[in-house]
Amino acid sequence: MSSTTDASAGRAQIAERTLRTDRWWFPPLRDAILLVLWVAYATVRAFQQDWYFTADQNYNYLTPFYSPCFSVGCVPEASHFGQFLPDWWFLPYAAITLPFLLLFRLTCYYYRKAYYRAFWLSPPACAVAEPHRTYTGETRFPLIAQNLHRYFFYAAVIISVINTYDVVVAFINKDGSFGLGLGNLILLANVILLWAYTISCHSCRNIVAGRLNHFSKHPLRYKAWTFVSKLNARHMELAWTTLASLAITDFYIMAVSAGWISDLRIVG
Repeated sequence: MSSTTDASAGRAQIAERTLRTDRWWFPPLRDAILLVLWVAYATVRAFQQDWYFTADQNYNYLTPFYSPCFSVGCVPEASHFGQFLPDWWFLPYAAITLPFLLLFRLTCYYYRKAYYRAFWLSPPACAVAEPHRTYTGETRFPLIAQNLHRYFFYAAVIISVINTYDVVVAFINKDGSFGLGLGNLILLANVILLWAYTISCHSCRNIVAGRLNHFSKHPLRYKAWTFVSKLNARHMELAWTTLASLAITDFYIMAVSAGWISDLRIVG
C-alpha cells in the first residue's frame, strides 16, 4: 500500500464537498441574512428623507445616516456644513459621504471575508469546497478595486470627525443651553464605536507603523501601533457592533423625531 504522505500519489479523491460534520453552513447563512436586513433598513432610511433630525424639540439629534446633510431639502439646523445638493427624491441628503462609507465597509478586510463566504460561497467555510471552477482572487475588475481600501479609510476618518462634531453640537440645545439626554448618550456611544472600528482597520495599522524597521527608534509610533493592533484583534466584533449601533442610533432619533417616543432628558 502506498504512503498517504507520498506527494507523487496526488491528492485524495473525495466525492463529498466536505468531511466536516458541524454546522459549517450556519455562519455564512447568518451573515447573509443579517447583512441583507441591515442594507435594506439603511437603504430605506437613507432615501426616506424624513425623521432624521429632532426639528420640533429644543435638543439637536441628527442621525448618522443623514450627516452631513448637504441637501437644500434638509432642515437648516441640521445642515452644519452648508446646503448645495438638489432636493431630489432619489438623492440621499448625505449623498456626498454615504458612498465613501459604503466603499470603506465593502473593501474592509473582514467584510470581504463575510460577504465572499455568505454570497459568493468563495469558499463558504474552511475545508469546504467552493462551487467555482476558477479562482482569480482580487486581481481582476471589479475586485481589484479592493486595493483602494486605504484611500476609503482616509475618507472614513474625515466622516468620523464630522460625526464627532455632531455629537458635540447635540449637547447644545437650540436655545444655547447645555443639554443631556438619552439620545446624547446613544450618539456618544455610537461615535466611540465608530472610531474604534475605523482605527482598528488593517490599513490604519499599516499606516501607523507598518513600514518601520526599528520600533525602538520610533517609540510613539510603536505605542500607537500596539494600541491599534489590540483593536485590530477585535475588528470583526467591531464591524458587527457598529452596524448594530448605527441602526439603534438612527432608529432612536427617528422615533423621537416622529413623535413615537420622548427623549429621556437628564439635563435641560
